[in-house]
Amino acid sequence: MSNHTYRSGDLTLAAHLERPPESGRDLHGVVICHGFPAGEGGGANSAATFPELAARIARELGWVVIVPAPRGMPGSEGSFSLDGWLEDVIAAADHLLLGQQATSVWTAGFGTGGALAVCAAAADGRIGGAATIAGPADFSDWAANPRRLLLHARAAGVIDEGAYSTDFDRWTSGLSGISAEHAAEALAPRPLLVVHGTDDDIVPSLDARAVAAAHGAGDLRMINRASHHLRHDPRAIAILLGWLDRRRRLVGSA
Repeated sequence: MSNHTYRSGDLTLAAHLERPPESGRDLHGVVICHGFPAGEGGGANSAATFPELAARIARELGWVVIVPAPRGMPGSEGSFSLDGWLEDVIAAADHLLLGQQATSVWTAGFGTGGALAVCAAAADGRIGGAATIAGPADFSDWAANPRRLLLHARAAGVIDEGAYSTDFDRWTSGLSGISAEHAAEALAPRPLLVVHGTDDDIVPSLDARAVAAAHGAGDLRMINRASHHLRHDPRAIAILLGWLDRRRRLVGSA
């Protein structure tokens, strides 16, 4: 899936980059964050399913789009950690601004990536806003059972077999310290889109309501009878593209 690389701290990371066929004076950029791999091969929300979405955004909206493969993912250096992935999202936004000459940048993500998109935007004031799609409010479930997550991460191939055997406490501290709900409050008044399926059996719809409420003016869209994997729901994608296009128009008229 990768056709590009960028730097995040000392690491070289793979990514998929799409630029629009033509760009005018203002080039808007978006970082698209995928979800945590469901197993070997990545599952429905993995990075491998996102180049098509990136190409569509570049072609239809005229944006430059990067889909990072954060540390531990195929083609990227390092091993998975949640706080490390957050650093990688912020670094991708920085790369669009400085390396791709984007005049504005936004973050959007699915599942785990949705929560990280909100947290990245809250942490970096250069990011104009964020969209979270089927994202959790926090990672308390992971923090409650970090060894289970570690085994799952190793099975998914995003952590080397010996990683964190001697520094497990530091690795787990990042799980409880990252919360989209808390970040949404810090993100305001910059815009926030929250999209969730009413029938999501992995992340409860209450998480979406909590994140939108914490922001105070979040654009909450509940998709009737939709499940967790909204990357493949045309209603969710239409909402995301419409929201990005409105951001472009509002920035252009400012």
